[in-house]
Amino acid sequence: MDLVLASGNAGKLAELRALLDGSRFTLRAQSEFGVADVDETGLTFIENALLKARHAALATGLPALADDSGLCVDALGGAPGLYSARYGGVHGDAGRNITRLLRELDGVADDARGASFHCAIVVLRRADDPQPIIAEGQWRGRILQAPRGVGGFGYDPVFLDTRSGLTAAELPAAVKNTISHRGLALAALRERLAALD
Repeated sequence: MDLVLASGNAGKLAELRALLDGSRFTLRAQSEFGVADVDETGLTFIENALLKARHAALATGLPALADDSGLCVDALGGAPGLYSARYGGVHGDAGRNITRLLRELDGVADDARGASFHCAIVVLRRADDPQPIIAEGQWRGRILQAPRGVGGFGYDPVFLDTRSGLTAAELPAAVKNTISHRGLALAALRERLAALD
């Protein structure tokens, strides 16, 4: 079954495709259908995911999957949160986002740099689906003083998984996909989708 991913983020598409591998779903990017991103005007990750999924389902006539995720830093009162992708001023510019984050945390001790990635994933069977399938995941860690690693995307080089001692950018993709916020949310989503069969 085709599912439209309501995102233009290539890194997110690759990660979600890997996480859905072996399922009955084939994830197709909304850009394949000429669908542009919708404005994220929600006040929560779930609201933004619903907005994106509804927009993609309406434009394509297909079931849609959307996620909204972000980095919530304890010392910054949960920022950048919903604004994670544009924290540095330009949507999707990971370098600028990381630069601003590290500047905001300058002088904050290592043990006070706790953070979590949060992800909300939504599937709408159709644009007017009154019962969206919703799953969430959270990945706790800590923000480093400087980037490490070359894998992943977004804030991965500065997010330390304290259990492994590696940043999200240093973890092998297969490992990251089992412990990350997106991996946990998608695992919960797959269980809910399987229950529909």
